[in-house]
Amino acid sequence: MGGSRRFRLWALPAIALVITLAALAWFSPLLSVREVRIEGAGEIPDEQIRELLQVPETGSILRIDTAAMAARVATIPKVRSARVQRVLPSTVRVRIEARTPVLYYDSPEGAHLLDADGIEYAIESAPIGVPQLVTDRPGGADASTRAAVTVARVLPPALKVQVETVRAQGASQISLTLRDGRTVLWGSSEDGERKSAVILPLLTQPGTVFDVSSPSLVTVK
Repeated sequence: MGGSRRFRLWALPAIALVITLAALAWFSPLLSVREVRIEGAGEIPDEQIRELLQVPETGSILRIDTAAMAARVATIPKVRSARVQRVLPSTVRVRIEARTPVLYYDSPEGAHLLDADGIEYAIESAPIGVPQLVTDRPGGADASTRAAVTVARVLPPALKVQVETVRAQGASQISLTLRDGRTVLWGSSEDGERKSAVILPLLTQPGTVFDVSSPSLVTVK
C-alpha cells in the first residue's frame, strides 16, 4: 500500500513535467516553420503553392493545420492531389501529384487538356506527343470523351507515341490515327488490355487499317 502511494506521488511531478514540455512545444517559437519543401509540383509555380499554404511566420509547427493546407493547395486546377506533413523540428513538406494530359481538344480559346480521370484542367498549348481528341461534344460530361480518355489511358507507350488523333464518333466507335497516316479501329473502351496486347504485333504487318475492335478476331486492310 505504501509503495503504491509512493509511486503515485512520484508520478505526479513526472506527468506535470510532460504537460509542461508539451505546452512549451505547442507555443514555442523555437519550433516555428523555417523551411517549406515542395515535391512533385512540376510546372506549378512554388509561389502559388506557398500562397495557398498560408504558413504562419510565427508559432509552433505543431499548431499548423496540415489537412486545411492540403485542401487549399488541391484547389489548384493542375493539382490532382496534395499532402502536407510536418518534419520536425521546423520543416513543412508538401507532396504534389500534378495532373498530366492524356488528350486535348481544340476550341477557339485554345487547347483544352484532359487528364487520365477525364478532368479538363487547363487551356494551354498541349505538350508534344499528347494526342488530339476529335469528337462532336468534347468535355468531361460527354460519354464519348470519357471513353476516349479510357482508351488513351491504356495505350502502351510504344503505341501512344505514334498516335496523332483519337477520334470518338461514339462511345463504342473510337479510332486512332497514327502519325504515319495509318488507322487503328479500336471500337469501345472495353478489353483495353487485350487490344493493347495484339495491336503492336499487328502494326508490323503491311496495311493501312488495323481493326482490333474485336481482339479475338483482328483484321488488316
